[in-house]
Amino acid sequence: MDFNVKKLASDAGVFFSRAMQFTEEKLGQAEKTELDAHFENLLARADCTKNWTEKILRQTEVLLQPNPSARVEEFLYEKLDRKVPSRVTNGELLAQYMTEAANDFGPGTPYGKTLIKVGDTQRRLGAAERDFIHSASINFLTPLRNFLEGDWRTISKERRILQNRRLDLDACKARLKKAKAAEAKAAAVPDFQETRPRNYVLSASASAAEHELRLTQTEFDRQAEVTRLLLEGISSTHVNHLRCLHEFVESQTNYYAQCYQYMLDLQKQLGRFSGTFVGNAESTSPPPAATSPPAVAAATLPAVPTIPVVPTIVGVPNTVAESVLNPNEVKPPASGTRKARVLYDYEAADSTELALLADEMITVYSLPGMDPDWLIGERGNQKGKVPVTYLELLS
Repeated sequence: MDFNVKKLASDAGVFFSRAMQFTEEKLGQAEKTELDAHFENLLARADCTKNWTEKILRQTEVLLQPNPSARVEEFLYEKLDRKVPSRVTNGELLAQYMTEAANDFGPGTPYGKTLIKVGDTQRRLGAAERDFIHSASINFLTPLRNFLEGDWRTISKERRILQNRRLDLDACKARLKKAKAAEAKAAAVPDFQETRPRNYVLSASASAAEHELRLTQTEFDRQAEVTRLLLEGISSTHVNHLRCLHEFVESQTNYYAQCYQYMLDLQKQLGRFSGTFVGNAESTSPPPAATSPPAVAAATLPAVPTIPVVPTIVGVPNTVAESVLNPNEVKPPASGTRKARVLYDYEAADSTELALLADEMITVYSLPGMDPDWLIGERGNQKGKVPVTYLELLS
């Protein structure tokens, strides 16, 4: 083994000198070279960026994977540089259970058919969640990790070097100050013959301290410039993280839009499932006890067999046999009409409904006894029922 005693002794001396200088600064017994205000602001901004990036990263990981055990497992695989095994989402697992239950109960029974439909939607929700997690990990989490494990480590390393250079500089300043003080004190002593060698030694010591100070000052200035350039790069880091944040929001928006559309489709399927299932086309809440038997409702409204509440129309008897909405007979109330903006395209199921196009403006109002999930919509001479969930009501 190559064991260099001189280098070891030199490193130990430097370490001891820095430790002593740092301790004296903390005790207020030594002066400290202060950095300029701009540099201090850069340091504070870098520390703030690092701290908040860590918090945002950790909480985003919790959002994407709430299970702490799964997060620990993924962390270990990442550190071992191994591929994380594929894991089914909760929605996909629920879909599997529902499908298996439907096969046991009988896929031809009403409950079995409903389990299959709901399970298929849960599977699609789980697949959408998987895509969202994958997209968010690549476009958002990975850049944050790269900053903390790459750029920030480099900045931290250069800051430690700068701190050591500053301690060396202040130690040199302290030694030069002591040499100057000793030289001045010796100069005040009467010039006897025995004092001349000592004055010569003190002068040489002061000169050596000045030379060492110039070297350490140069090294400190060079390191300060390197560190300053790295700290100023935090601005470009913010720009990069801003772009990644926009991509994360876009992925999350697409994910929730998919989930919303899947659930709307499922509600429509369940609402028009069969004559043995009672429920609104846009609502699965149980009907009141006074609702007419499903078979009668199905005979009256073949396209919408599950209307649980029959709207009362002026001049039209409130009976199941005569409850079909005729847009030509509907008259808007004297007050209570509102404007609404259509959020999504809607295809009318029959002549009683009004087809909608996204972003168009229509007039809407409600009638006494009408299902709260529906409104009457008007567009010019066209009238019909429209689902509330597809509208943004305006004042």
